[in-house]
Amino acid sequence: MTMNEVKESLRNTEQRNKLFQQQQFTFIAALEHCRENAHDKIRPIASIEQVQSYMDHYCNNSTDRRVLLMFLDICSDLNKLCQRFEVLHSGTPVTNNLLEKCKTLVSQSNDLSSLRAKYPHDVVNHLSCDEARNHYGGVVSLIPIILDLMKEWIAHSEKLPRKVLQHVSATPSHQETAVGATPSAQPAQPARTTDTQLSKQEKQECRQLAKDSVQPRGKNKGHSKPPWRPPGGKH
Repeated sequence: MTMNEVKESLRNTEQRNKLFQQQQFTFIAALEHCRENAHDKIRPIASIEQVQSYMDHYCNNSTDRRVLLMFLDICSDLNKLCQRFEVLHSGTPVTNNLLEKCKTLVSQSNDLSSLRAKYPHDVVNHLSCDEARNHYGGVVSLIPIILDLMKEWIAHSEKLPRKVLQHVSATPSHQETAVGATPSAQPAQPARTTDTQLSKQEKQECRQLAKDSVQPRGKNKGHSKPPWRPPGGKH
């Protein structure tokens, strides 16, 4: 997964969200119907799992099911994007903080009732005051807020040195190779010489060269020693 692939996935999710926002009134109507069927008119829509439960147990028509499923699918895509962000690079304090916020927001059980998307988003403005304050302000704000955090994450990540992104992006494939390799396939790896091995090899070669230069040669290069004669013998 590269940065360009992640950006393309995010753009696709943004396009799907634009289509979803055009159907916000249908979405609110679907939630209203489900709340009535569930006799749950007091609580606000407070989590993704609450919407999932409404669709699974209290949704009685295909139009409502379709728009609720669109919301849940976008949330699922955002969750997958969080996972892709994690493997793209190891992160900085800023990007890690942004990513943690995204992961919290896409959590199924996270309380989103107090969320409110601010300008330039107008999703809350399309609700009546009572709806925005008491029931649906959080659920319509969730996706725009996460998309903003993800775009901010990408903006910060693109400022990192390219080698950081390349190095960390390549790491998972190396790990997979090591884990998935069979014992018979692994002996090829020791062919790589580490710095320590190279250092030892160089030292051995140096010692051998020094030894050779002392034993076969005299003080002057190219002149061999005279044959050995017993002490007191004639020269």
